[in-house]
Amino acid sequence: MYRPTKAYIHLAALHHNLQVVKSTAPNSKVLAVIKANGYGHGILRVAHSLSSADGFGVASIDEALILRQEGFLHRILLLEGLFGENELALVYQHRLDLVIHSKHQLDWLLQSSFQGQINVWVKIDTGMHRLGFDLDQVEWVIDQLQQSKKPFQIHLMSHLASADESITFTEKQIAAFNSVAAQFNYPKSLANSAGLQGFKTTHFEWVRPGIMLYGSAQQPCLKSDLKQVMTLASEVTSLKWIPKGEFVGYGNTWQAMRDTYVAIVAIGYGDGYPRHAPEGTPVLINGHKQPLIGRVSMDMICVDVTEMAQTIQIGDLAVLWGDDSLTVDEVAQLCGTIGYELLCGVTQRVPIVEVK
Repeated sequence: MYRPTKAYIHLAALHHNLQVVKSTAPNSKVLAVIKANGYGHGILRVAHSLSSADGFGVASIDEALILRQEGFLHRILLLEGLFGENELALVYQHRLDLVIHSKHQLDWLLQSSFQGQINVWVKIDTGMHRLGFDLDQVEWVIDQLQQSKKPFQIHLMSHLASADESITFTEKQIAAFNSVAAQFNYPKSLANSAGLQGFKTTHFEWVRPGIMLYGSAQQPCLKSDLKQVMTLASEVTSLKWIPKGEFVGYGNTWQAMRDTYVAIVAIGYGDGYPRHAPEGTPVLINGHKQPLIGRVSMDMICVDVTEMAQTIQIGDLAVLWGDDSLTVDEVAQLCGTIGYELLCGVTQRVPIVEVK
């Protein structure tokens, strides 16, 4: 069944954004984070476009195996480590890098009968309090790994919680990481996208960019350097005049204060456009921002196009996000969420069109 809604993935933008990462941290290796199906862009599509990265970060064994089966020989890091002891066989078989953040994961690793070199990334909790060993546990954890007869290659890492929001808290995390990691001569990794852009002191041997690879920048100074990778677009499928005083959409939430020309655009929450998008959220029609009116439906949205009534036509292009003048971050902010959620939320019924 044909629907005009499509997600255009600009492959050259992915490559460009990786070059921005490399120029921002020229002395670091790049672990490109492509979990969650490449932030909604397609994990294999993204991996091929980012093949000049030094490694990939994924959330699960399943994601890692997709890459290995496609023939990628890069280092692949399981960012959450093992979910079950039985996964360890696949880690060794497919030469995966492994985060350990808890004692039970360490026990699984030390007690296993598997032999061979494995890259182990010890995750340190520096204040986010989600995953990671406490600061006073790290020396013991490393001692356990060093005493093992298994040829572990040790790395140290942590995760920044508020690098795009709080300088004070981020500097506290950096200091906490250094207080432990500086004792050991192992490769280190601390910078996510926000840290990479805003804190040069996080540029250790490895950086772990995620969202900035897809064109979102937490630091204004880099916004002009990055290119948006996904453009979500549809078409105008209906046009009609609504008399002053009439209502539009479910729940009678929007009432016309004047005679209003309404465009129906064939996209809705069934495609991943946020149902909670407020009235007034801009939709870019033929390059002009026009306000959303009424509630978002499963398959349609309504847009006030009175100001362009003389020029708009059925079939005209409507961009929901991904243009320089309407970024995913702008739409996300109006919806009270983040660009990550919108990008990851585009549903399977939306066709992907690769733009080279």
